[in-house]
Amino acid sequence: MKYTDKKKTLVISIAAIIIIILDQLIKYIIVKKLEPGRQITLINNFLYLTNIHNFGAAFSLFQGATQPIIWFSVLVIGLIIYFYDKIPKKLYVQLSTALLLGGIIANLIDRVRLGYVIDFIDFRVWPAFNIADSAITLGVIGLIIYFIKKK
Repeated sequence: MKYTDKKKTLVISIAAIIIIILDQLIKYIIVKKLEPGRQITLINNFLYLTNIHNFGAAFSLFQGATQPIIWFSVLVIGLIIYFYDKIPKKLYVQLSTALLLGGIIANLIDRVRLGYVIDFIDFRVWPAFNIADSAITLGVIGLIIYFIKKK
């Protein structure tokens, strides 16, 4: 393994682990402090913490499709591992990959353990989401930017 390969592995591993731990820790606190459906107002008429059980995917799409979502998550993780050597040395691409990987794993933990994902960031004008969802979204955006710039 070359130095750059070690650096890439370190960047992706540490960033993904931080996302997983942060997401799972905040979800744990939300579950302990809020009953399902209950909320805490952070900014009146704008931002709430709400304990929501999401049986679907992002933005509450595909409700009740837990098993297919689990398999899709495993497939994406497998693709990231399969194409790992092709991840370029660009730091933002490595971080984008780590955000995507960490977010998928964090939500996969919920789906396998609970049968649903805990969402808690609630703006009311947008479906509730969590840290993992945010990481996945930012990771995908970063990778899209990379592939557009690559062309």
